[in-house]
Amino acid sequence: MELQSDVCIVGAGPGGALLATLLAEAGITVILLERHASVFKEFRGEHLNEDGERILRKHGVYEAVSKLGLLLMKRIEYMEHGKLIRTVKPEEGHAHVGIHVPQKHLLQALFNRLDRNPNAQLLTGAAVNQLQYDEQGAVIGVSGKRGDESFIVHSRIVVGADGRYSTVRKLANIPTDVLSHGYDLLWARMPAPAGWEPVIRMTLAEGAQLALFTQQGGYIQIGWSIPEGAFAAMKSGPIDGLVHSLVQAYPDLESTARTYLQSWRDMVLLKVHSSRADSWVKDGLVIMGDAAHTMSPTGAFGLNCALNDADTLASVLIEALAEGDTSAARLGAFERSNRIPTEALQDRQMEMERTFAGNFSI
Repeated sequence: MELQSDVCIVGAGPGGALLATLLAEAGITVILLERHASVFKEFRGEHLNEDGERILRKHGVYEAVSKLGLLLMKRIEYMEHGKLIRTVKPEEGHAHVGIHVPQKHLLQALFNRLDRNPNAQLLTGAAVNQLQYDEQGAVIGVSGKRGDESFIVHSRIVVGADGRYSTVRKLANIPTDVLSHGYDLLWARMPAPAGWEPVIRMTLAEGAQLALFTQQGGYIQIGWSIPEGAFAAMKSGPIDGLVHSLVQAYPDLESTARTYLQSWRDMVLLKVHSSRADSWVKDGLVIMGDAAHTMSPTGAFGLNCALNDADTLASVLIEALAEGDTSAARLGAFERSNRIPTEALQDRQMEMERTFAGNFSI
C-alpha cells in the first residue's frame, strides 16, 4: 500500500491528533499513523492546566470535550497523618486548580473533527519501521507494516509524535539525554466513595509522595512514588503493606482501598525519567511532545506541553509548506520557540520533587 500526503504524523495521542486536526483544517493533507489497534489507552496524563485549557479553547476543542465529560478540581489538599494541614484554592478570577480531561474524551473530540475532514486519514495498527530519504538525505516519508501488509507513506514532512520511546527519533538517529529522577510511580484507579469532592490530595507516606487525583466519572487515581527499580522486589510480597500505608494516609478510603486493591495486578508501573533530544528537527522531519522532551509526572505538565507543541508546530508547518521550505533550518523555528520554556518546566519539575517534603512537618 502506497499513500501520499503533505504531512505524515506518527503517533495519535493528544499532541499528534491536535496537530493533525489543525493542519487538515488549514487545507493540508495529513496521514496520522498509530501503531496500536486502538488509540484509547489507560493511565495516560489526563490533567489539564491553564496553558492546556487556553490552547483547547483557542481551537474550539474545549467545548466539545466538555460535552463528553471533564471535571474541574476545586482545590488541592495537603494531608498529614490523615488530617488536613493546608488547602490551595483557585486564584482569584479562576474556576479551578486543574481539570481532569479523560484522554478518550479529548481524542474523541479531535477524531470527530478529523473524520469529517477529507484532508485527514487515520491508520491504526500501523507500525513504522523505516524512514524514507531523498538523494540529499532529507526525510520524505515512512514505511512499515500494518498487520500482514506493508505500507509506504510519501510526505513532504514527517512528524514524530510517538512518545517517550519514539521510533521516529531512533530511526532519525537523534541522540537523547535521559535524566533519572530517582523514583518510579505506581498508578491505581478505583471508584470514589459517595460524596467525594473533586479535589487533588497530597501527602508524604513512608517518605514518598502519595497523591490522589479525582477523575471524571466518579473515580480516584492514585499515584505513589517508589524508589527507582524497587517494584520487582515489592511485588514478590503481598500488597497488604502498601494498602495499609494508603489507609493510614487517607482513612476515609479504607473500605474502597481494601476492596479494589487486592493484588499487584491492580497497580500499573510507570518507570519515571525525563529526557531532552539533542535536536527536534532534521530536513523534512520534526519530533514533538515526549519524543522530543519526555516529562516526568510531577505537576502534570506532559499533556499540556504536547498540546502547546501542536499549537506552535501547526503554524510553523503551514508556513514552511506554503514557502516550499522543509529544511531543518526552517522547521527549527518550532524548536527555537518551544525548547527553552519546555526545559524550564523540566527544571521546575526537578525542583518540585526536591522540595515536596517541605510541605510537611515531618
